[in-house]
Amino acid sequence: MKLIGPVVLALILAAGATAQSAEPPLSDTRLTVNTLVREDIFAGFMANDLTRLSNGERNIQRLLSTRPAEQGELFGWQAGAVMYRAVLAREAGRAEEYNRLHKEAVDLLDKAVRSTPNFGSVAPIVGGINVLFADRMAPEHRAAAWQQSYDAYNAIWAVQGTVIDQLPVHFKGEVLAGLVTASQRTGRTAEMNKHLDKMLVSLAGTPYEATAKQWKQNPQTQGTTSLACKNCHNDGRLADTLARLDAPKVTPVVNR
Repeated sequence: MKLIGPVVLALILAAGATAQSAEPPLSDTRLTVNTLVREDIFAGFMANDLTRLSNGERNIQRLLSTRPAEQGELFGWQAGAVMYRAVLAREAGRAEEYNRLHKEAVDLLDKAVRSTPNFGSVAPIVGGINVLFADRMAPEHRAAAWQQSYDAYNAIWAVQGTVIDQLPVHFKGEVLAGLVTASQRTGRTAEMNKHLDKMLVSLAGTPYEATAKQWKQNPQTQGTTSLACKNCHNDGRLADTLARLDAPKVTPVVNR
């Protein structure tokens, strides 16, 4: 069976890979830890910017001491950074380093899940990390990664499935694409087709439609066509979030 190309969950990729430039204000409690760290972490993932990846890792360490209520999400982001370094090591032929870092990342993902009472808050991170990197792991590690991704996407679906058509295009596109990919990788062909059919209906007229049609009509394209970040939005970007929060509050004038 041909493999579907990597899919990045919208809740993670909403910020994009290169949007953030200034140092994030870690003390601003109006911002979630996701907003504070994801742009630097994804600059590493998507642009191989290891300087910004290291900045993100440093900020995660700082936030772990000041945001204990969000440590599950922080452990998840930390796991993603370590997993990225692991697959880079494997691709460079450094097997021992890969094995050490892979184990560290898997342990951090487990820690993220155990540290969070509500799995739904870390499921996007867990699912997205595994979708990004499972196929770049050593063959003996891929099945477990894809199963964890499948479980994470289905946890999201359990909450969002009934309202998926009301979600923004990016959210529903990436959630459905993640379900398609994870279902295929774990051998659940019927589920894959069900979610793919849903994509064709729910995402008609969007940037996701053409790729979904390719997947459906020509399985040979499923290994080369990605749905990653086709409709990025500004809601999760650090700069846009700060601008929105800092905008002057206008009191409406009431005519008497």
